[in-house]
Amino acid sequence: MSISTHVLDAVLGRPAAGMTVRLFAGDALLAEGVTDGDGRCRLAEGATVIGIHRLAFATGPWFTEQGRGTFYPEVVLTFAVLEPGDHHHVPLLLSPYAYSTYRGS
Repeated sequence: MSISTHVLDAVLGRPAAGMTVRLFAGDALLAEGVTDGDGRCRLAEGATVIGIHRLAFATGPWFTEQGRGTFYPEVVLTFAVLEPGDHHHVPLLLSPYAYSTYRGS
């Protein structure tokens, strides 16, 4: 199984490069990464447990580095891993006052 994300700044229409992302299973931190120049981050390769996982995006520090404020200092997306062999891609479309997500491929 693998877990990845792609963060896009919906206001500027650009990738959100340099954002810290953490992957949790329950309360256990499984991985931490930083989005690359294309706003992408791969957080897990290989097997992980079935169950509830969370991606925590450090949006506050990222917006501060961009010289912008935000209503959401952190965005946490919770999702269920039901098939450990599947790839789970969880994108984040971000603006200072709204965000959206979906199950990607």
